[in-house]
Amino acid sequence: MGSEVEIRGRVDEGFGKVADAFEANFTEHGDVGAAFALYVDGEPRVDIWGGTADVTTGRPWAEDTLQLVFSSTKGPAAMCVALLNQRGDLDYEAPVARYWPEFAANGKEAVTVAQVMSHTAGLAAVDEKLTRDQIIAGRPVVEALERQKPLWEPGTAVGYHALTYGWLVGEIIRRVDGRDIGTFVAEELSGPLGMDFWIGAPEEVFPRIAPLIDQPPPASAEEMELMMAVLGPGTMGYRALTMDGAMLVEGGGFGTAFNDPAIWAAQMPAANGITDARSLARAYASCLTEVDGTRLLEPETLARVTEVRSEGPDLTLAITSRFGLGFMLHEEQFMPMFGPGSFGHAGAGGSLGYGDTDAGIGFGYVMNQMTASLTGDPRTEGLTEAVRACLG
Repeated sequence: MGSEVEIRGRVDEGFGKVADAFEANFTEHGDVGAAFALYVDGEPRVDIWGGTADVTTGRPWAEDTLQLVFSSTKGPAAMCVALLNQRGDLDYEAPVARYWPEFAANGKEAVTVAQVMSHTAGLAAVDEKLTRDQIIAGRPVVEALERQKPLWEPGTAVGYHALTYGWLVGEIIRRVDGRDIGTFVAEELSGPLGMDFWIGAPEEVFPRIAPLIDQPPPASAEEMELMMAVLGPGTMGYRALTMDGAMLVEGGGFGTAFNDPAIWAAQMPAANGITDARSLARAYASCLTEVDGTRLLEPETLARVTEVRSEGPDLTLAITSRFGLGFMLHEEQFMPMFGPGSFGHAGAGGSLGYGDTDAGIGFGYVMNQMTASLTGDPRTEGLTEAVRACLG
């Protein structure tokens, strides 16, 4: 059990149970440094933080601490594509090659934008051997994806495109709009909404970033067996999540591998978003309603992107997954959010951002201590339960 931690920030009347659940994450679930934010009907109701941001220096978690959130990045990336669709600049049902002609190579001429967004394009990994430096540079991955033959027949199965999703989406945005995704995010999401969210963070914010702490090793033979089923060498999970091992660093896990200023500054739109809990919650809230005068997605766009587009056994994650157009959708066992109206994205280790159309909430949780849970995280589940209790 952990020791008590001072929780700082804002908790509106009636939301005390959320603060209690957040505190329990430190005392019962091993959190080291974390933040949580909740918007209800476009208004901030909870914005709290606590613990230690950097265990090597003892730097406390502050109001402006930032966190790399792995795949929670995919939600805002999907919002960018949704904006282009909303403006009539992009059709989800069109072949990717309409916008990006070189993509058609090797049997991909019919692969649609929707298939890319719903992880059914068969491009969860690339066969070309790429170095870590090439992957961080991004362009070599985009070119390898142009040449790649689908790993399964597009549209016939779902297999989480853990890292490749980002370069695919980023290049589609660049071809349609002309701006790279980092610029698009800054000008279309972060700027209008007043958020701290970057894909490709500027050097001046690096001192605010909380280094990630690797997840502890599996505690039981059963956990080890589950981990090897997903991440054992040669599995689709290993290929997709580590780029065939190129993104791993010796003696470290995912956290250690991404505590690298070169990664913070790069554009890896599936996995290297730098943000805070309030920005995640604010982004999702703005998909549902106006937040300080800005609404990101119109109701018909939101309905389009949150419709189930793929569901079933995931070739990468070895669980049941459920996706709309770039968003994870609520799935009771493996992707639990608020309920059937939820859409969002979790990140490796535990971060989570989501919106819920029924409850009108935007939810954001970020942390530095990673866990290895593949079936929902007790920290975010506890927060969700507390929100549910407060909303009655």
